Amino acid sequence: MTVSRTDAQVPLPVEDLADWQRALRAQFPIITAHPEQSYLDSAATAQKPQAVLDAVHTYLTTTNANAGRGTYTWANRTTTLVEQTRGRVKLFLADPAPERSAVHFTSGTTEGLRTVARDWLPGLLADGDEIVVPVADHEANIAPWLETQRQLARQGVHVHVRPMPYQAASGDYDHTALAELAGPRTRFVAASHVHHVYGGNMNIHRIRRAVGPDAVICLDAAQSVGHLPVSVADLDVDFVVFSGHKAMALPGTGAVWARQSRGPAFTPGGWSGTPNTVGIASLAAALDWLDAAGADRIERWTVALAARLTEGLRHLDAYEILGCQSSLAADSPVQRRQGIVTLRHRAIDSGDLGFILFSHGFMVRSDQHCQGRAGESTGSVRVSLHVYNTVEEVDRLLGVLATLG
Repeated sequence: MTVSRTDAQVPLPVEDLADWQRALRAQFPIITAHPEQSYLDSAATAQKPQAVLDAVHTYLTTTNANAGRGTYTWANRTTTLVEQTRGRVKLFLADPAPERSAVHFTSGTTEGLRTVARDWLPGLLADGDEIVVPVADHEANIAPWLETQRQLARQGVHVHVRPMPYQAASGDYDHTALAELAGPRTRFVAASHVHHVYGGNMNIHRIRRAVGPDAVICLDAAQSVGHLPVSVADLDVDFVVFSGHKAMALPGTGAVWARQSRGPAFTPGGWSGTPNTVGIASLAAALDWLDAAGADRIERWTVALAARLTEGLRHLDAYEILGCQSSLAADSPVQRRQGIVTLRHRAIDSGDLGFILFSHGFMVRSDQHCQGRAGESTGSVRVSLHVYNTVEEVDRLLGVLATLG
């Protein structure tokens, strides 16, 4: 079936951002150098603006040294860079009490979550305590907590794991069921800010009301930092963990922000070794770039593109769209997808569909997306958008998908 103007080419509710978006897109060398390609895999890694590339080049050609060890100028500048970037992360997350929080740099979200699980969580838990784990989220936000449970069990401390409840229709957390599940022994809750498959904002602000004032909440923000505003004051969480490479910094960078008000102070164990100083330089530049661009405008743009895609897809009977079915129409009052749309063709294997789309110039992800055991068991194609993507790319993708129906 073809996609009509009524079906797919609905007015975009962010026309006021068109000039802004074109100016930002022009700042991504890899995007402008390959106009025949459409990069639609930003949930895996985001592309880098020229400002980040320039910051990396400047650091490596003027300052490159180890941090916290030397007393010469380059080393001192690097040490200052690392410490200033800790403050930059706090500012970016709208930390209301930066003097009481901590930032630890990691290689990404996976290492950050494992650091919290390995070095901090055991000190919080006692025999008979409970933790809540989101078993249909990314495996990186499941496995570390189960590893801690097994580690403590070997020491004679038995911790109960309670699966996070989900709403069957939307894929969102079921906050009402969570409130019924939580009790006085609920000490720790792991959650994701934006679901990496369904694209939904998981309404983290409701978790605090559900679990009470004392439970620690650890947030996997891999799909939100760099894509939408993230305010730790509004969310009332205790940890925010994210990857720099999904927020336009270099691969191998990430951070753990810790509030330091519930439970023991967060101090990563062991010898820290040499930090990824060039990655930290790229992260500082990326956060500066994102602030200048405006996370609220980036969110408006990517949510609108995702809505345009689901509006077109809902008229193509050959496709199943994962996640909330009530939010597919462009004029739906239901919360929209945060730039992530995941789909299946009812007759074409997802891996094959990925290859077909690449032959038409679209780079998407085709697999099970590292989802936990309670998530999707069948592969799918994930389209993930960012500020450098355009209306024309979405419409062209819909046109190709329509020919395969």
